[in-house]
Amino acid sequence: MLHDLKAVRASSTDISSYLLEQEQKSMLRFLTCGSVDDGKSTLIGRLLYDTKLIFEDQLAALERDSRKHGTNGSDIDFALLVDGLEAEREQGITIDVAYRFFATPKRKFIVADTPGHEQYTRNMATGASTADLAIVLVDARKGILPQTRRHSFIASLLGIRHILLAVNKIDLVDYDQTVFESIARDFLSFAGSLGFATVVPIPVSARYGENVITLSENMPWYAGPTMIEHLETVPVDTDVLHKPFRLPVQYVNRPNLDFRGFAGTIAAGRVAVGDEVVAAKSGRSSRVKRIVTANGDIPSAREGQAVTVVLEDEIEVSRGNILVAPDARPQVADQFAANLVWFDEHPLMPGRSYILRTETDQAHARVTELKHRVNINNFAHEAAKSLELNEVGVCNISVQSPVAFDNFADNRQTGAFVLIDRVTNATVGAGMILHPLRRAANIHWQALDVNKGARAELKHQKPAVLWFTGLSGSGKSTIANLLERKLHAVGRHTYILDGDNVRHGLNRDLGFTEEDRVENIRRVGEVARLMVDAGLIVLVSFISPFRAERQMARELLGEGEFVEIFVDTPFEECARRDPKGLYERALKGEIRNFTGVDSPYEAPENADVHLETAGRSAEELADLLEGWLHERGYI
Repeated sequence: MLHDLKAVRASSTDISSYLLEQEQKSMLRFLTCGSVDDGKSTLIGRLLYDTKLIFEDQLAALERDSRKHGTNGSDIDFALLVDGLEAEREQGITIDVAYRFFATPKRKFIVADTPGHEQYTRNMATGASTADLAIVLVDARKGILPQTRRHSFIASLLGIRHILLAVNKIDLVDYDQTVFESIARDFLSFAGSLGFATVVPIPVSARYGENVITLSENMPWYAGPTMIEHLETVPVDTDVLHKPFRLPVQYVNRPNLDFRGFAGTIAAGRVAVGDEVVAAKSGRSSRVKRIVTANGDIPSAREGQAVTVVLEDEIEVSRGNILVAPDARPQVADQFAANLVWFDEHPLMPGRSYILRTETDQAHARVTELKHRVNINNFAHEAAKSLELNEVGVCNISVQSPVAFDNFADNRQTGAFVLIDRVTNATVGAGMILHPLRRAANIHWQALDVNKGARAELKHQKPAVLWFTGLSGSGKSTIANLLERKLHAVGRHTYILDGDNVRHGLNRDLGFTEEDRVENIRRVGEVARLMVDAGLIVLVSFISPFRAERQMARELLGEGEFVEIFVDTPFEECARRDPKGLYERALKGEIRNFTGVDSPYEAPENADVHLETAGRSAEELADLLEGWLHERGYI
């Protein structure tokens, strides 16, 4: 019995010692990237296998799956250790980001296996966002490919400082030293301008484990480190601990009336009880009263820890704000320049409203200017009006309300953001903030004595925008004109903004590309807002084909001030009417970007007024609208 007790104590001591040893090891986060079929998943599987981190049942399952899904004949397919989705196994590709943990006697690792396919570049950017090092794989038979350049460039944008260039499948070129050195030269020639601290080329065969854990006897000409030796010794960035304190507030923790704390994960620096901190947006300061964790109070905390900070004073702090060091505050601005990686199949539209999300904040935002696009092949700056899928550019962004941020080069967490499509809620882009734009710092709202309410009262009406949308030839302008005559006859103050008329003046510089259509509606929305402020009833007759822009116009106005009127006329009827001869020319290919023919029309899903024109005259529809406005107190 005594012997058993001693054994238990010894075992407990061994476990405690092991856990302490693991806790004291440094951590390296890295990802694998490159073009498709370069062997990224196979390499990670080989690392896990050779570091003895696969249990016997996992190995048996791997052997079984290799026979079913494997691509290496009777050999084990190590990629299946990482490719867990059935679709990945069936197609032999990586689709999603897979994270794996492993350790050696010298260091702990978290590795992200990212897809090589171009359409999954967004997933690669996700994996790169927290990595210290990138393993860029290149198939020795193919050399440097466009996706190799794209992933390397995105890695540099996302702050990765170390590159391990793994020239894989070297066995398939007979371990040729000349092939390896040629690929290494090609990579270094274009990566030299990307600002990496280190670039280490290593020839490997992931399938056979050569130069992965142990040096290969088939490459006596290679005298460098193995991959694991380099991963164990590459410097880990610990600068984040010495950077100014940043705690992005995830939520306000208020379980009862006696407790109010600000919860989040520390993004940089350290904080201790008694330290002064500042709410970034308001500039109000206080001192730290308590630091609360799931395991109780602690005297201090550091980067990476999830904590709840209780302050001595009742200052206003909400989700989206950042608690910061008082002597090193972040930027707070509503305009900034940023690098932007575009993820969506629908191109970026300067002027279109998106949702911008930072670490904990969000606001409506527009790309006000696309300064240039980056050519992935030679990194040249090219003029562009939009960004296509997987393209990278530099742009200026305006947000509806100020956000707190650091420049991305100073802090990768508080300097990054994503753009969300407001209609589909899809993530369409990832951005890295370069610097704030100060040019609007001297512009402020001027207080005026006569306001919208006073102007509307003088006119005895409720100001509003009546937004007529529909295909060309649907009858929008005809109905709007008839309605204005009726309103004018009863003494209402109105104005019509018609699509064709506005293009003779305010928007004469715009064409009919999707980008110009977005800017067309943005300008008209702003003018309509000013007219509503003047107390007018504004009738806007525009095709306005995109839901996002109609929603943007709605959000410029107050509650009930925007009335979306869908003039619903079938395409065939519009083409039959063809009042301007445009359908005939568009169907012959003489006019490009014509709505309903080769440019989409996104019909309203929940219009305030749905006018189905079939079997009804324009006069009837105008009468119907007049009654609708009267019933709801607009006139």
